[in-house]
Amino acid sequence: MENNSTGSKAYLFSIVLVAVLGGLLFGYDTAVISGAEKGLQAFFTGADGFTYTNGTHGITCASALIGCIIGSAISGFLATNLGRKRSLILAGILFFISALGSMNPEFLFFQRGVPTYSLLIVFNLYRVIGGIGVGLASALCPMYIAEVAPSNIRGTLVSWNQFAIIFGQLVVYMVNFFIMGDHTNPIIESIGQGMNTVLKESDPWTISTGWRYMFGSEAIPAGLFSILICFVPETPRYLVMIKQDSKALTILQRINGQAKGEQILEEIKNTVTEKTEKIFTYGVLVIFVGIMLSVFQQAVGINAVLYYAPRIFGDMGMENPMVQTVIMGIVNILFTLVAIFTVEKWGRKPLLITGSIGMAVGAFGVAITFGHAGLEIVTMLSIMVYSASFMMSWGPICWVLISEIFPNTIRGQGVAVAVAFQWIFNWIVSSSFVPMFNMQLSGDENFGHWFTYGLYGIICVIAAIFVWRLVPETKGKTLEDMTKIWKKK
Repeated sequence: MENNSTGSKAYLFSIVLVAVLGGLLFGYDTAVISGAEKGLQAFFTGADGFTYTNGTHGITCASALIGCIIGSAISGFLATNLGRKRSLILAGILFFISALGSMNPEFLFFQRGVPTYSLLIVFNLYRVIGGIGVGLASALCPMYIAEVAPSNIRGTLVSWNQFAIIFGQLVVYMVNFFIMGDHTNPIIESIGQGMNTVLKESDPWTISTGWRYMFGSEAIPAGLFSILICFVPETPRYLVMIKQDSKALTILQRINGQAKGEQILEEIKNTVTEKTEKIFTYGVLVIFVGIMLSVFQQAVGINAVLYYAPRIFGDMGMENPMVQTVIMGIVNILFTLVAIFTVEKWGRKPLLITGSIGMAVGAFGVAITFGHAGLEIVTMLSIMVYSASFMMSWGPICWVLISEIFPNTIRGQGVAVAVAFQWIFNWIVSSSFVPMFNMQLSGDENFGHWFTYGLYGIICVIAAIFVWRLVPETKGKTLEDMTKIWKKK
């Protein structure tokens, strides 16, 4: 229902819901590899013309991250020159192309079902294309939501994007489970020097077909997103920057009501004096804070836990590591909801500081108890505390702040730089976890375990101090207030 004095909440929520689908695709694309990677590995291990080693498989599994870095790095340029909406349409198209291409990389140029080195390169290119879509969506979805949302509920609405990411990961886990059905993953045996062989008793359907359906399943939500995003408006902030004030006013009044819409338009016009400004127009500090928010979100080590949860719980001696992984997934969803419903009451800084302390307690708990007989439950609970603390703080709130803290005229550039650093440190943490976790010192098998989580715990403490000293509170402030905050500094 639309009201001339208060605006239409239904209209606002409908366009935010479409933007949030981009977050779901973000989660879907990054997690789809978890179910498909064994079948994919077995498929290319059967190649005659080249040897598909563990190292090659690692690069293949992580190839989408290269696209994520590229996509986030160019998101500012595209957001400024194409607009937020058209850039999101492009992201949706890239998701769609990647899904179909990864499912059938032989299309047009190769014989289906025959693994070759050239086919491997083409497959990785399709995954990189999907990664570019992820990189664009990771930067643009929070930006889009922040630029259409009223200031009093902006944090809540942007936080739903993180919920969609986690939910997208759970959806693809379920989709992969149903695709597998009664089939089983191939049995891969090491033959030394990073090489493997696929045992004859392996399920041939999983090797030839299963992984294709998993990657192809993304085409459905990607196609839906690409169509629906065409029906949402461009953001009022961007419309003012390209001198389309009347269109901006129409959208603002529909969301906020007639009088409030006119007031917000004047505030936007007062801060948008030209289409763009140089990225350091408001000083180095705002860019530094944006970058470090992204760096800390990854450096605290959460993705190492999420990506390698079954390995961690297995090393703890748990009989069925997937049970603990599923429990952790449910806990993550619940605590993401805690952030969504408290971010406008408690504020951004209190949640980040509380989450940092909770993560530090959990990480130090793992470091102290890991590998000690009889303390397995304490270790597991410490990991749960660590993960839950992240989901109620750094998970969603980092995206909220990155979408808020940059002044209007440098938001596209600022978000692009910050999110690019996020993907770079995602790759650093993810690739360094296994060698750190398996380190030994003087025959101590648990050295790597306590060193890794001890390091993450120290970083969590530093993150809390960083937020306390340098990050401004943005609760209740308009995006136009950011100009005043950073000009004072």
